[in-house]
Amino acid sequence: MNALQNRVQLIGHVGKDPIIKEFESGKKLANLTLATNDVYVSKKGDQVEQTQWHNIVAWGKTAETIEKFVEKGKKIGITGKLTSRSYDDKEGNKRYVTEVVINELLLMK
Repeated sequence: MNALQNRVQLIGHVGKDPIIKEFESGKKLANLTLATNDVYVSKKGDQVEQTQWHNIVAWGKTAETIEKFVEKGKKIGITGKLTSRSYDDKEGNKRYVTEVVINELLLMK
């Protein structure tokens, strides 16, 4: 049952080129956005497409794979977990961010 706790699976298109950071230790971090689309029929009978944007984070070998093969518009599938964090912006305001940390990456055509 634990394998199903805090598990996210998404298939979508990368919104912009990933941002790759390399730390002094050599470990890499990739940040990207992923767009997923839902299509439904409204009460009026019109087909409506709704896009959701997701913040995605990858570490280590996965980040290296993203650096080599992933760019804006690329379709990918991911499995990961939701994480939340907060930080203080330049004006001192507390900001909250929810991200998906990738466990598995699938490059799609």
